[in-house]
Amino acid sequence: MTLPVPDLDDRRFQDIVDEAKRLIPEFCPEWTNHNLSDPGVALIELFAWMSEMVLFRVNQVPDALYTRFLNLVGIEPFPASPAAVDLTFWLAGAPDQPVLVPAGTTVGTDGEAGPVVVFTTTEDLVISQPRLAAALVSTAGDTVLRSVWDDLTYGGAPVPCFVSDPLTPGDALCLGFESSLAGNAVQLTIDASIEGIGVDPADPPLAWEVWGGEAWLPTHVHEDTTGGLNRRGTITLLVPLAHEPLSLGDTRAFWLRARLTPPSPGQPAYQSSPRIRSVRAVSLGGTVAAEHSEPAEEEILGVSDGTPDQRFTLRHHPVLPRRRGEAVRVVLPGGEAETWTEVPDFSASERTDTHVTWDATSGEIRFGPRIRYPDGSHRQHGAIPPAGAEITVTGYRHGGGLAGNVGAGRLIALRTSIPYIDRVENLLPATGGVDAESVDNAKARGPQTIRSGERAVTAGDFERLARGADPAVARARCLRPDQAGGPVRVLLVPHVDREPDQLTLDDFALPDRMVETVSAHLDERRILGTTVEIGTPFYQGVTVSALMKARPGRPEHLIRQRALAALYRYVNPFTGGADGAGWPFDTDLNATTVLQLLSTIDGVERVEEVVFHAFDLRNGRRYGPALEMVRLASDSLFLSARHRVVVR
Repeated sequence: MTLPVPDLDDRRFQDIVDEAKRLIPEFCPEWTNHNLSDPGVALIELFAWMSEMVLFRVNQVPDALYTRFLNLVGIEPFPASPAAVDLTFWLAGAPDQPVLVPAGTTVGTDGEAGPVVVFTTTEDLVISQPRLAAALVSTAGDTVLRSVWDDLTYGGAPVPCFVSDPLTPGDALCLGFESSLAGNAVQLTIDASIEGIGVDPADPPLAWEVWGGEAWLPTHVHEDTTGGLNRRGTITLLVPLAHEPLSLGDTRAFWLRARLTPPSPGQPAYQSSPRIRSVRAVSLGGTVAAEHSEPAEEEILGVSDGTPDQRFTLRHHPVLPRRRGEAVRVVLPGGEAETWTEVPDFSASERTDTHVTWDATSGEIRFGPRIRYPDGSHRQHGAIPPAGAEITVTGYRHGGGLAGNVGAGRLIALRTSIPYIDRVENLLPATGGVDAESVDNAKARGPQTIRSGERAVTAGDFERLARGADPAVARARCLRPDQAGGPVRVLLVPHVDREPDQLTLDDFALPDRMVETVSAHLDERRILGTTVEIGTPFYQGVTVSALMKARPGRPEHLIRQRALAALYRYVNPFTGGADGAGWPFDTDLNATTVLQLLSTIDGVERVEEVVFHAFDLRNGRRYGPALEMVRLASDSLFLSARHRVVVR
């Protein structure tokens, strides 16, 4: 059990009043009126109220000492984590020369729905006009490749996009380009005839893909006026940020392909292949990654006085992890500038090491302290800037937090003028923003960190360290190796700032940055010989169907809305389960608990029936029979999908 925290003085207001009244006969025997209306009693009560406030503050001393101890051993709250999003920049025309959107370009919200939220691009975006150099048609598995470049270039016979007879999923039309289209918004102008009959023009069984170096990556179709390659029109594609060359047949190029996919249930399929006469490609814009941050220019912090343990505070905070070119610079009195190295702490720093620490939450920059040791000697940990030296930072980025999780289409205000750029937008919502850790949570985490010694031995150690490696990790699950010498699997659930009924499977994809951060953190703390694999749980979609009866006079639509809200909260990786802390791993879903949950809703007379259906989250459909219990595998979590509630 934990040690009890004592109250230094447990007296309250009434205790002090009673004690003062008991002393009246001893010190003031002539004072006989002790009613509440007596002015003297009023003064006693005023004194008691003030004394209680003083005692309350005195009793906070143990808590303050505990917080100071955690600071002493290096337990600090996790800083805020910035949200990330892909920004699409649209061109005003189609210039011949490449258009550069430099890293550090800032884009903000319009400010109509609250404070302006600013995002900054993290790398350069080059938008160049594509040059089509090859065209192939291929069968499934690329067993047959045939060039159709001459027919499309010189106006030959219409080219069938899919050549198998009968049509086979996997057949493809491949377009080869001279240079990479990574991040570009490419518009294909296609001259086609209506021969691919049978297909729904608004939902053709087609997938547009590019070669990403190791696999074919899906390409988002922003707009398609061809009805699935069936008529003259345009197709606007948003190419992923990876596009690598590949040799198909005798041609090495950067390939973009339209692949025939198996039709989903209820989706019409092609009865014959569509045919095209020509293809022309232009770039309308490009997409680049951005983060919730604002850049700060070079900032002068002050002048060194030559003493140890100097501290300077930045103008803006919290500060995001530093990148190349963001550092502390010390300008010596003679004019020579030195760039100092950032370290986590000064424990291994010698007196000549030009080291600094940089607190991300408070923006405090600290130079090395001078420590006295038990033998009476003093040791300087880290060099001290000489007196008169100017302390500056070459630049930094500040921001982060939940405020960055803005919805799709909110980032539309371009704060930097760029030639040929007409507008900007985020086609998808920003995700990953997490506020800084609360002090109370840091206090609860401190003893666990000290007890385990920052080592990964047990499953609990791996889970705790994974959560501590990145604030964007909401939950972690460690699975023991299936066999001796096998890898330890750590499953991560990222923070998602969306309503429970709006969560989709794509929201739980792990950003590359999170995987790299957690992997590096665990690699430093694992036992020698242990291998660690980072992954995601399998999200088991489940649909709850409930039949309920309302109390007389209660609106049925209101009860249905309350029931759906309760179901989406209960069957949820973040807010689900009996304690509301997220659906537990290894816990099955049964009809009895859901029936009890729905019975507690105001206005419900009784719940007549509750059944479950498994739901395919990727294809968007239910499958299997109705069940009263759904089993959950050890590497899985439940995720709500299209609950149905009928209220009579």
